[in-house]
Amino acid sequence: MSKNLSITMSVLVVAGAAGLVGNWWGAHHAAGTSAGMETSTAMSASPAAKERKLRFYRNPMGLADTSSTPKKDPMGMDYIAVYEGEEEDSPANAKQLKFSAEKIQKMGVRTEVAALRVLDKTVHAAGRIEPDERRSFTIAPKFEGYVEKLLVNATGQAVARGQLLFEAYSPELVAAQREYAIATQGVRAMAQAGPEAQKSMQQLADASLVRLRNWDVSEEQVKELAASGSSKRTLGFLSPVSGIVTEKKAVQGMRFMPGDALYQVTDLSSVWVMADVAEQDIGAVKTGARATVKINAYPDKTFTAALTTVYPTLNAETRTVPVRLELANPGGLLKPGMFAQLELAVGNKARVLTVPVSAVIDSGARQMLLVQLGGAKDGRFEPREVKIGARSENYLEVLSGLREGEPVVTSANFLIDAESNLKAAIAGFGTQGK
Repeated sequence: MSKNLSITMSVLVVAGAAGLVGNWWGAHHAAGTSAGMETSTAMSASPAAKERKLRFYRNPMGLADTSSTPKKDPMGMDYIAVYEGEEEDSPANAKQLKFSAEKIQKMGVRTEVAALRVLDKTVHAAGRIEPDERRSFTIAPKFEGYVEKLLVNATGQAVARGQLLFEAYSPELVAAQREYAIATQGVRAMAQAGPEAQKSMQQLADASLVRLRNWDVSEEQVKELAASGSSKRTLGFLSPVSGIVTEKKAVQGMRFMPGDALYQVTDLSSVWVMADVAEQDIGAVKTGARATVKINAYPDKTFTAALTTVYPTLNAETRTVPVRLELANPGGLLKPGMFAQLELAVGNKARVLTVPVSAVIDSGARQMLLVQLGGAKDGRFEPREVKIGARSENYLEVLSGLREGEPVVTSANFLIDAESNLKAAIAGFGTQGK
């Protein structure tokens, strides 16, 4: 039994020793394996740490709009990826567009510095020659009668001031003449009579004279009537002004009533130019301005007119405002109805900040400029929203959003396509820079 106990104890000791050795080997093996795994993990994680981590995609024009997935803006430009650690995600650089010098040269980009200038603008308008309304006269008898004799019998005939146009017969006029002639003879006959009789006769003569003058009988005819003491059967109507007969309704032997317009004579030594100015230009047009007028009938001649009236109405169909200019016509070259082309010099004499017209990208809702940052070789441009003021032929006034001396982009080769709009121009910049 002692022998069996001894054998059992030996077996237990050996088993315990083996267990201790196994535990020691297993622990060391596990530690080696863990270290190897850590080393392997570290080696495999090292390349991943070098990969950039995407933060978001930002709007290519610098607008406050980001996306977690790739997309395009309404103009077709791809959103720009922004990674951790990049400076491009800062507000200062978010709106910038960057291109290589080679791409800038290929695009044909040109710039011009914003500078102070005096905006001299010329407003162009189409017009027509019309008679001066203040120089048109109508001959309308104030009594009933008949056209006895016509001396001016054609429309368009030139007449001089005081020229006899026609002679009219009127029973009322003859009676009024006889009444005045008898009254004047009575005044002379009663020169030796008493004061009351002389006064009564003079009042009768004065009343007859007023009646004749109210019928537009001239002073010369009145004096002749008073001197001769006999009435005339007809009364002559004279032209009140030198001009052209623009309307004639008188016909030989016709009967006319009081107020009937028998003639219209217009003085064309000075005429009007009626023109239509576009709504966007009317704010710069002021009365007193001088205009150069060109007539289609005389391409080798130019005339100078003065703007006298800007009408207070707008033509809703053509979006134009009528204006009136006065133009001297001493030689009678200008005929009513002729077409005219006007060049009206307007503008402010003060110097304002300006950029070329081609530099402004106008989307309708807003106006933008592409401002060059740094030097010409830097290749950085910033889209900047500006407020536009007055406009001349080649330059626009910038009210805000730009400083004097900043260079702005004025042209690029993709702008040659007349069908491409200004938004496509911005898209061209964005796509070329990728």
